[in-house]
This record gives sequence, C-alpha cells and structure tokens, in this order.
Amino acid sequence: MPLAPVEFALFAFDDTRITGDIVPALTALVENELVHIIDLVFVRKEADGQVTAFELDDLPADAAAAFADLDHDIEGLVSTEDLDHEADLLEPGTSAIIVVWENLWAQRFTDAVRAAGGVLVDNQRIPAEVVEAALADELADRNLT
Repeated sequence: MPLAPVEFALFAFDDTRITGDIVPALTALVENELVHIIDLVFVRKEADGQVTAFELDDLPADAAAAFADLDHDIEGLVSTEDLDHEADLLEPGTSAIIVVWENLWAQRFTDAVRAAGGVLVDNQRIPAEVVEAALADELADRNLT
C-alpha cells in the first residue's frame, strides 16, 4: 500500500536538555491514528555551536523510556545534509527533535486522488501568523459593514 503524505518538522527547545514532555501529545496523535511516526532524530546545539545528532538509543534513560513506545520504523531517514541544514536553524544552547511522520488522516483522500489518476503537484504550508492576520482582517471587515 502506498504511503500517505509524509512530512518532517524541526521542533526546537530553549535548552540542551531533551525530555519526554512532548510525548503525551505525540502519543495521542499516534493512538488516534492521525499520524504514524517514521523517524525521530534528536539534536543538541551547544553554546559553542557544536552540534550532536542522535537516535532514541542514545538519549538519557528517562527520555529514551518516554519516547520508546512511539512507533518509528526507519532510523536514518534524515540525511546528514538534512541535519546540517536543520542545525543551522538552531540557536546555540538549544535542543531539537526532528519528527518524520506519515499523515494517516490523509490516506483515503490520497488513495482517491491516485485512483482517479491524479498526482500531487505542489504542497505548501501557510505560516500560522499569516492565517491569523487574514482572519483578523476578515473579522474586522465584517464588523465594519
């Protein structure tokens, strides 16, 4: 069966300590079959700019235990070039998690598009602040008329 759309994102945190604080929210997405976790990569950027990337097995025991139940089947999917690019986006003294996930919620629609002979030509994200500004403008316009 072909995969549903797959995405990845870099989530940065204010210090170099990686914890399992986000696991409950991520687990809820998995348990509700909205996403399937394909890969997790953990990144630390020290104050001197040195970057370390590691997989689940290399985390401190408490963090590794927190993330252990999340399905992730393809370690190493994120390339060295990807890691270098993402690390450049981080501030010194921070940590990050790269999450690669399959959008299970989109599977039926994706299958229907393929069955109809269609293909995805473009896919973009609109930054939340752009949407929020547009909604605020729309609401302001409605109140003025």
